[in-house]
Amino acid sequence: MTSVNKDRSLVVIELVGGNDALNTVIPYNNGLYYNFRPTIGIPQEEVLALDQELGLNPNLAPFKTLWNQGRLAIINGIGYDNPNRSHFRSRDVWYTAEPEKISAEGWLGSVIRDLDPAGENVLTGVNFGRGLPRALVCKGVPVASVGNLETYGLMPDLQDEMTRRIALDAFSRMYGPTPGKDAVAQVLGQAGTDALKGADILRTAPQLYSSDVEYADNPIAQTLKNVAQVMCAGLGTRVYYARHASFDTHSNELLAHAKLWQDVSTAISDFTADLTEHGLEKDAVILVFSEFGRRIQDNGAGCDHGSGGVAFVIGEPVNGGFYGEFPSLREEDQLDGDLHFNNDFRSTYSTILNKWLGLDPDPIVNGQFEQFDFISS
Repeated sequence: MTSVNKDRSLVVIELVGGNDALNTVIPYNNGLYYNFRPTIGIPQEEVLALDQELGLNPNLAPFKTLWNQGRLAIINGIGYDNPNRSHFRSRDVWYTAEPEKISAEGWLGSVIRDLDPAGENVLTGVNFGRGLPRALVCKGVPVASVGNLETYGLMPDLQDEMTRRIALDAFSRMYGPTPGKDAVAQVLGQAGTDALKGADILRTAPQLYSSDVEYADNPIAQTLKNVAQVMCAGLGTRVYYARHASFDTHSNELLAHAKLWQDVSTAISDFTADLTEHGLEKDAVILVFSEFGRRIQDNGAGCDHGSGGVAFVIGEPVNGGFYGEFPSLREEDQLDGDLHFNNDFRSTYSTILNKWLGLDPDPIVNGQFEQFDFISS
């Protein structure tokens, strides 16, 4: 069962690898920044100033435009208590909203369950990329994973329609839930049926889409084009997930980080323009996050795993501005050489869940957290 209603949507973009927050939002008038980063510091005259203290990396020019339009919220100092510098563990923390213990339930999986408790739409949540991030995992909640929407579907390489129908019929009978199967087989059968439904619905999205926006030929741009295609098709999808790598800039940071942010910021700018063209600009909010920040002191060519990161919330419904305090660079205020977080990432989650999606955030984020004011409606 799909809906053509313009329901509020959430697009989550994960910057995989640990984005360097200090070279993203830059304290360009703070001498300590340049003292700690003699080789990878961004020259003051190149920073895109946002106010008298902070500015954006020069490769984030599209974000500066969004900032000027009041559609970019910057959450400084975001993180969690007792930060873990392991990619795997820190990502799990963000995925499950559970810093204290291992949890099998993803926060967005819970969101999808709450948005569609009867499981009527197998496309309420869609992941764009290979594999399924734990953020989207929740028992009994189907989520489609799309590598490339243009070629997506079951048996898409079978050009002969009769052959494809025979293959799909066999797939349906093999995986479809039928009486007499044990519980595990029933679950697998339902998953197979959901995949069958989702694939055949999603493969229609590109045919229903046209746009004057020309996305760049890089992975994140093409992914966000796919997101726009599904959103414009009115399939009832509410949660969209995308990832871009690798922000693990231990070396060659100046070149690598520049290219990463140039691709991401341009893709997001094109995506927001696409939504505006299709009259959907008031129906979507974008969350951009990374599992942790990086060390304050550079290592000569890059910087190592740290904490105290930055997140962005973007969209027409967003009250632009700074949220959270920018962490101090003074040595006595550092956390073992890292930026010290000053707001729990679950405050950002809670704000989006409550003020944007209209859900009770507490059971999803495992607690009650202070909310921000970056959602205008």
